[in-house]
Amino acid sequence: MTRALDLLLSVVGIVLLSPLILMVIILGWFDTRSPLFRQERVGRAQKPFVLVKFRTMRPDTAFVASHLADVSSITPLGHFLRRTKLDELPQLWNVIKGEMSLVGPRPCLFNQQELIAERDKRSVYKARPGITGKAQIQGIDMSTPELLAETDAQMLRTLNLRSYFLYIILTILGKGSGDRVRTKL
Repeated sequence: MTRALDLLLSVVGIVLLSPLILMVIILGWFDTRSPLFRQERVGRAQKPFVLVKFRTMRPDTAFVASHLADVSSITPLGHFLRRTKLDELPQLWNVIKGEMSLVGPRPCLFNQQELIAERDKRSVYKARPGITGKAQIQGIDMSTPELLAETDAQMLRTLNLRSYFLYIILTILGKGSGDRVRTKL
């Protein structure tokens, strides 16, 4: 049932939001000349997939987890996209392709070995990674691997239709801090 909802809501989302998506692509082109960001991430059963987002950082920024990136690498448009979570919209395509779910654990990078190990211990990789979930709503990011993995596992154990829609609605309403980026010291 979740897969059917994911597919239906993603297709409807892309159709209804296509003018906004097009506008962000155009603005992103002026901002960085490269509006889309693609990065290999850890998917279901630890298989790699290419996650697509709107670019929020300069193209020359190193591929690291957001909590390890420097805030100065975020573009002016990127600050807006992160705050409003509009940078996540292209992931609807990942959901349509079956690589992601709307709700699930956020996919990490392959170099985040501690998080991968913690999630593996808790069988988190049996599920598709998601655009949002309990950890994102609670402001838990990848800088705390054990807490994140436990929160993901708990969410997956208790996920039902009500919580599925609750996580989506709370994300749309701006709950959670999104991916934190360190500030300059």
